[in-house]
Amino acid sequence: MQLEDYDRMHAGTYAWTWAYRRNPLFYDFEDLGGDCTNFVSQCVFAGCCTMNYTEDYGWYYISLDNRAAAWTGVPFLYNFLTTNGGAGPYAEEAPLSALEVGDIVQLGKADGTFYHSLLVTGRDQRGLLVSAHTDDAYNRRLSSYQYDLSRGIHIIGYRSDAPVCHCFEALNSGSALFVCDG
Repeated sequence: MQLEDYDRMHAGTYAWTWAYRRNPLFYDFEDLGGDCTNFVSQCVFAGCCTMNYTEDYGWYYISLDNRAAAWTGVPFLYNFLTTNGGAGPYAEEAPLSALEVGDIVQLGKADGTFYHSLLVTGRDQRGLLVSAHTDDAYNRRLSSYQYDLSRGIHIIGYRSDAPVCHCFEALNSGSALFVCDG
């Protein structure tokens, strides 16, 4: 399995393109508890073009009825990214001050329940800027959110053992998930 660099600019560009719209390649989970983690997963996918199809514990989206819990569930995404030893992106928990474009912030309640995922899309003199779905946001200041807890997830890279696949252009245009060579 090859270790690859995560393309942070592809993740950020995808977020900027789709922050106020819905990519027709994916179901909109707005009425099923929220679309935030689905959107963040799409952004991360744009930066790595590699899914993990491990049943029950992977990170993938094929359709509404054929997807991993980690693709759309806040705690499941965290668990997948911070423990993944197989194909797809892998990450570590990190302080918010260390996050870069393409990393993830998750917001939580005082009881330790995390409920919202946002993609880091910038930083300015006042802190992190994030983009998200559910309450759609484009480069919104993280400091404008109300929350008790937060955690940062820094994407380190991704692993791939598949043929070389490209996804960004087709994914960002809403036309296809993958374009693979060989």
